[in-house]
Amino acid sequence: MKVSVEISYYPLQPEFVTPILDFIKRVKSHSEIEAVTNSMSTRVFGEYRHVMNVLTLEIEKSFEVPHSVFVMKVINADLKD
Repeated sequence: MKVSVEISYYPLQPEFVTPILDFIKRVKSHSEIEAVTNSMSTRVFGEYRHVMNVLTLEIEKSFEVPHSVFVMKVINADLKD
């Protein structure tokens, strides 16, 4: 099943840009999914299990930054186009 996820990351600390850019870079490094960014969020597309496995892995790494907040919307459709 294909899914589309819109995800936003809010590290609650004075230096917030670097953790956000690191998260985006890590997500984009996974070839089994597609990630597209804009100024407000990152949209991730692919097979459900691949997308969720990548997000689980990369969100956990981001939680090393204290007080990290993620907001996600998930739909069971490919909204890439």
